[in-house]
Amino acid sequence: MSKDKKGHPWRFFRSGGFDQVRIETADDLRHLGELDQKLWSALACPTSGLEFDSRTLQLLDADGDGRIRVPEIVAAANWVCAVLREPEVLFRGVDGLPLAAIDPDHPEGARLLATARKVLAYLDKADAEQIAVSDLTDTSRLFAPDHLNGDGIVPAELTTDATLVRAIGLIIDGFGSADDRSGKPGVDAERVNAFFAAAQALSDWQAQAEADAATLLPLGADTGAAAAVFEAVRDKVEDYFTRCRLAAFDERAVTALNPADATYASLAVQALDASAEGVAALPLAMVGPGRALPLETGLNPAWEAGIARLRDTVVQPVFGVRESLSWSEWQALSRRFDAYRAWMAAKPANPLAAMEIAELRVLLDSGVRAALDALIQQDLGAETAAAQVDALERLVRYNRDLVQLLRNFVTLSDFYGTREKAIFQAGTLYLDQRSCELCLRVTDMGRHAALAPLSGTYLVYCDCVRQGEAPMTIVAALTGGDADEMMVPGRNGVFYDRQGRDWNASVVKVVEAPISVRQAFWSPYKRIGRMIGEQIQKFAAAREKAVDERAAAGVAGAGAKVEAPPAPAPAPAFDIAKFAGIFAAIGLALGALGTALAAVVSGFLSLPAWQMPLVVVGIVLLISGPSMLLAWLKLRQRNLGPLLDANGWAVNTRARINIPFGAALTGVAALPAGASRSLSDPYAEKGSPWGTWIFLLIVVAAVVAAWQQGLLARFLG
Repeated sequence: MSKDKKGHPWRFFRSGGFDQVRIETADDLRHLGELDQKLWSALACPTSGLEFDSRTLQLLDADGDGRIRVPEIVAAANWVCAVLREPEVLFRGVDGLPLAAIDPDHPEGARLLATARKVLAYLDKADAEQIAVSDLTDTSRLFAPDHLNGDGIVPAELTTDATLVRAIGLIIDGFGSADDRSGKPGVDAERVNAFFAAAQALSDWQAQAEADAATLLPLGADTGAAAAVFEAVRDKVEDYFTRCRLAAFDERAVTALNPADATYASLAVQALDASAEGVAALPLAMVGPGRALPLETGLNPAWEAGIARLRDTVVQPVFGVRESLSWSEWQALSRRFDAYRAWMAAKPANPLAAMEIAELRVLLDSGVRAALDALIQQDLGAETAAAQVDALERLVRYNRDLVQLLRNFVTLSDFYGTREKAIFQAGTLYLDQRSCELCLRVTDMGRHAALAPLSGTYLVYCDCVRQGEAPMTIVAALTGGDADEMMVPGRNGVFYDRQGRDWNASVVKVVEAPISVRQAFWSPYKRIGRMIGEQIQKFAAAREKAVDERAAAGVAGAGAKVEAPPAPAPAPAFDIAKFAGIFAAIGLALGALGTALAAVVSGFLSLPAWQMPLVVVGIVLLISGPSMLLAWLKLRQRNLGPLLDANGWAVNTRARINIPFGAALTGVAALPAGASRSLSDPYAEKGSPWGTWIFLLIVVAAVVAAWQQGLLARFLG
């Protein structure tokens, strides 16, 4: 960075507790690279999870690592200042770059201007004086499919060779397509390589059969059809010969291996045909010791057609005309097909397996691959307007978005200003009668929740869902109002994103921290109230439990008395001394309480009138002061940095969220100006008089005690 003391005169403003540079002129952009990085608000930010155009971020991310850094920002600013003769147009922040702002005297600026005019002519806007992002989003209108465009994707329209057109179609059918800049489906180098590798694998596999046809194709070209016929009856023939061999092993098994009379009886009552399931389940033929398989007569009707095909297609070409087939001959046939089955199992399973090998070999041997590779290389190396269209898109997007990014990267002026939300603010969460403006998207809640508490901010994590949209997680900072015991996981609210769409939000995690000094003032009294309430609840629960236990014991005792009534015990004599002691103890306690109260009141009344308010204020400060001081110190330390760092930013400063700014980030419920309100509530709870009577009794007791000790007379006199 330049340290020339006579460099660009930067101007700064203070907001959020730190100095931020003003970027308001073209000269500020031209000298952005001279600004010391220590004065930048951020050094890096992610390209996702932001309320910012993702395509612009991709164009800025020169190395494609998913993060934007200072050198990439500086390079973008230097480039736009070089190709624009009026960089001031960037500060308009609108979609639409005037053609007059492009510098025709700069070599690249001249090319960009010519490209812009050509694009507008393609879109029938030849007379337009500016070009917008929307003019460049539909590339199919800017590139013709029959012209080279530099993207390395070749559609069928790019060639007139019928063989290449056929090959491109086959590649797309087998391995899918890539969209050309024209919008047409095409093929790239990766798909071409995959296609010809698959074709070569199938050709090599077929070559194995051609080299050893006698073994792999015992019936020549008819081997495939014969093998299919053989496999169709194989299991049933194996079943028949196994039965016959078992009968030869023990002739007693012949009866059991043939169908029983009951089986035929069950079939006799059915309407039968040759394809009936019950018929097909019977053996191929009658089982006997060592019998051959008949090929013409005596066959199961359900299998006659299959055995006839076996006889004509497999048996006769190998053994000649036969009326039966022995076990040894069947084994010989099976061995002839073993090598064929193994060869078929090794057939490459790729998308081209169903194609004819002859057609694949034509493609392999006719130079189609070399022609496609050459066409792809021509497309990649063509001097076309494609690169200039990309550069023009970059310029038009920078014109609309670059300054906005600078206001959220070099400075945080959008966040601390009042006109625009920062690009990291995802929307507004409405929850518990307040609106939270500081809401960030969270991709990894575990990582975020580990770092975000360092911000010193009260955080609420919510899962947000909306019909038709992918669910998301947000974190909202509560920087105003109050938080009660009900701010717990499970509470529901509504989240509005930057497009104004509403999402159902459910609290899943809360990170507690001070919200306001007002909350800290009342927190000691609330804690005391909660403690008293908990003690009363414990006492009441204990008393209820004791009553239940006594009732249960009484019921059990009554049952025992009914079963075996004991002799009645003599009633205990009334002990007057015991009751006198109890009443005396109660009297002493009340007296001590009254004396203590009288001492407090008498001491307070003995003070001069001007000191009494000071004493009251001192007591309040003694109770609430430490809590308020601690909250004030913590609120001054609230920092935006950890919230952004947890999302992948590299924040370079302590971006504080002080008390006034925090109050602006969270709105609390308030009646509109000029609204009227009726205090008459028909369902208001009626107050109990006991509290008033007890208070008056204490006041009277204190006054009487002060009068008896002469303090009241001194105070009044």
